[in-house]
Amino acid sequence: MNGFFDIPSDLQHSWLGLIGLHLREALLPVLAGLLIALPLAQLCVRFRWLYPPVLWVTTVLYAIPSLALFVFLIDYTGQTELTVMIPLTVYTLVVLVPAIVDGVRSVPQETLAAATAMGFGPVRRYAQVQLPIAVPAIIAGLRVATVSSISLVSVGTLIGNQGALGNLLNDANIYNRPELAVNAVITMAVLAILADAALVVVRLLLTPWMPSGKRDRKEAAAL
Repeated sequence: MNGFFDIPSDLQHSWLGLIGLHLREALLPVLAGLLIALPLAQLCVRFRWLYPPVLWVTTVLYAIPSLALFVFLIDYTGQTELTVMIPLTVYTLVVLVPAIVDGVRSVPQETLAAATAMGFGPVRRYAQVQLPIAVPAIIAGLRVATVSSISLVSVGTLIGNQGALGNLLNDANIYNRPELAVNAVITMAVLAILADAALVVVRLLLTPWMPSGKRDRKEAAAL
């Protein structure tokens, strides 16, 4: 454990500083992806013909290697956090859009009809009826996107030490200090577990009306 928390000065951050940087680079893209996916998923639900091409585009974008996106973006955003976060935002869509679409489509037609009879317009019905019922599926998608984003941030080390905790992997090789690589792997794994647990708690808080067994079945189906 000697030197486990002795972070090289070239990273310009302490261990806690790298954790904060890693969470920022990982969670902001998930939030941005959610804000994009919510209206996009509603369009896919409203216009069913739109869903297949949207799913195809998000899948193709996900298949593009992050390094290729870095090379494309670096002329516009430079060697900055933004260059890392834009691809991560794009990658979340392949998980979040299907999760939200499936969750919204699972709302019973009788519920939608009752909301319409009560005078709910499309936007209000989506925000106050469909999304709350779709919460288990949406949280399931967020769990996958968040854990994936936490692991992918480390790729940013390829563009000028923008990989947060992933930079420790590079420094472990440069300074021949394997304990730095162990530090990075363990810390990222713990962050992913904690983030996943936090989302489970959020799901429980947002769906008190649903028995825990039913919540678990819905989330498993969404995953």
